[in-house]
Amino acid sequence: MILRSICASATNGQLRIGDRSFPCQLGHAGRSARKYEGDGATPIGTWPIMGVYYRADRIARPKTLLPIKPLRYDQGWCDEPLDRNYNQPVQLPYRASCESLWRDDHAYDLIVVLDYNISRRAINLGSAIFMHLSHDNLRPTAGCLAFTETDLRMILQLLKPGHLITVR
Repeated sequence: MILRSICASATNGQLRIGDRSFPCQLGHAGRSARKYEGDGATPIGTWPIMGVYYRADRIARPKTLLPIKPLRYDQGWCDEPLDRNYNQPVQLPYRASCESLWRDDHAYDLIVVLDYNISRRAINLGSAIFMHLSHDNLRPTAGCLAFTETDLRMILQLLKPGHLITVR
């Protein structure tokens, strides 16, 4: 089964799963078939879903058949293209540039990791492409797909291991 994000505008889209549709925010630079680190674009393509993280101190465990783990306060994601752990989870503090997954805002209270540039990494093609919670004002992301908590919880109930996400 392929899930499609069909974009209505540069930064807004719809994730369709069967006959269900979920609005989402995309990267502030729109979509790109030539994604690179820090460009603010959501990459165009199809990726497997790797797993889910959630903030157990803030939200209840979502119902899903996907692999799921609670986030730890010391988890980060390396975004330094020349580091050996580029676009991989790391433990903080970390010697190279990385993003903390334990954030003050609520965007990463629920994260779905997409296999964009992870299994077959290439330098500078972008990192930390997730499905996560939208900001309160529904502003565009830095390249991810963002949903309301209600919608992302419903999406997680519909997803199964082996499903793919397609952005076009």
